[in-house]
Amino acid sequence: MSLLRLHPDDDVAVALADQGPNISAGHKVAVRAIAAGHPVRKYGQVIGIASAEIGSGDWVHTHNLVMSDADRATEIGADRRALVASAATAAWSGYRRSDGRWGTRNTIAILTSVNCSATVARRIAVAFPADGLPEGVDDVVAYTHTGGCGGASDGEDIRLLQRTLAGYARHPNVAAVLIVGLGCEANQIPDWFVKEGLAPGPALRSLSIQEAGGTLKAIEDGKAIVRDLITLAAEARREPAPVSGLVVGLQCGGSDGWSGVTANPALGRAVDRLIAQGGSAMLSETPEIWGAEHLLLRRADAETAERLIARLTWWRDHASANGMELNNNPSPGNLKGGLTTILEKSLGAVAKAGSAPLEDVIGYAQPLRKPGLSFMDSPGYDPCSATGQIASGANLIAFTTGRGSVFGSKPSPCLKIASNARLAGWMAEDIDIDASSVLEGESLDDVGERIFHRLLSLASGDPSASEILGIGDAEFVPWQRGAYL
Repeated sequence: MSLLRLHPDDDVAVALADQGPNISAGHKVAVRAIAAGHPVRKYGQVIGIASAEIGSGDWVHTHNLVMSDADRATEIGADRRALVASAATAAWSGYRRSDGRWGTRNTIAILTSVNCSATVARRIAVAFPADGLPEGVDDVVAYTHTGGCGGASDGEDIRLLQRTLAGYARHPNVAAVLIVGLGCEANQIPDWFVKEGLAPGPALRSLSIQEAGGTLKAIEDGKAIVRDLITLAAEARREPAPVSGLVVGLQCGGSDGWSGVTANPALGRAVDRLIAQGGSAMLSETPEIWGAEHLLLRRADAETAERLIARLTWWRDHASANGMELNNNPSPGNLKGGLTTILEKSLGAVAKAGSAPLEDVIGYAQPLRKPGLSFMDSPGYDPCSATGQIASGANLIAFTTGRGSVFGSKPSPCLKIASNARLAGWMAEDIDIDASSVLEGESLDDVGERIFHRLLSLASGDPSASEILGIGDAEFVPWQRGAYL
């Protein structure tokens, strides 16, 4: 039987190929007998408790492995060490913005204050296809959503929406903005401008459908405004940029048993290179670090650790209040791919963040405050989490997948990394990098180096797979609390 044991202390190994009718590639096989009630280890960490006697060579999955609520030893700051940069300094080409940040794309954003203005915004955007734009202007995108009207104008969902919209309006990948409203919504555009410190001007325009005289008149007025914004955006030029200008949002979706072995740790190596040279990265999806939070706490100072613990406590209480448990994870696709408990899934997911010190914990869509590695609080839902990361300042997204994902994002391009060769071949048009070469002998460091340089080329204007497919217009999903975990 061809197996891969990931740590000397592990009780299980990963099947490298299908082993009969039950044990598929990526699933776990016991490497020794495990008594019922005893902990089971993978990655050198506890991933659950044996719910039945497990013999050596047995398949280990939901029929004999259950979640463990045992405390995981935490020594805050024990693994907090600065990274050392290599002698070679990387570079890329981007757009320098007036606030000192760097853009990887040069787009026009049509934001909507309320769901009622979604159709008008989309009709304006489709009048400007990418292949008809002047050189240097990447796209005109309508960002629509389902909120902005119901609830109090100072309610929690409106504040979250306003913060998210402001993050897109200020984003370094956005050259100019048109915000379209209906006119009577709770999320009033003038109030939003004041609350978020946004100043209307040549690159930040607004439009009210009611004041314009209805749908068709608003569309024509919007087109005229966007023509002016395109002329303004076309003045920008790429120039040499430092790695410190890059902020990468880290995502995973459709994870499988290989995600924590190949794609996630390889991305973690790329993140270490990025941060060692002054760049920044954001890990998110708070419910999906449950069970692996001790690894992050060991890389945090006391204040940052306290903020992370507070967010995990909030999520536990939030889940309970909505009749759910954070332990109700992984998803059906994760289970089919070989993941059994949230502990196992989280341990693999946290590997995306490499080994850099955890410098900060921020709220959803709050502006990034410190360079290096930060954690942004968010649901464990990829489009919503990535939307928050972009609003916080991510100008690139790196997304690992094992089962397959068709996610893409705008205005920040998304690099998709496959955990296994079958996926990379089967869904080739959706994948940028195949990390399965780790299983063929390529080192995680070498794959991480490839990912790092692909991020640099993507930042410099090379298209991602999802950009070639035109994906990203519909993936703007601001967080509405209580709607999902």
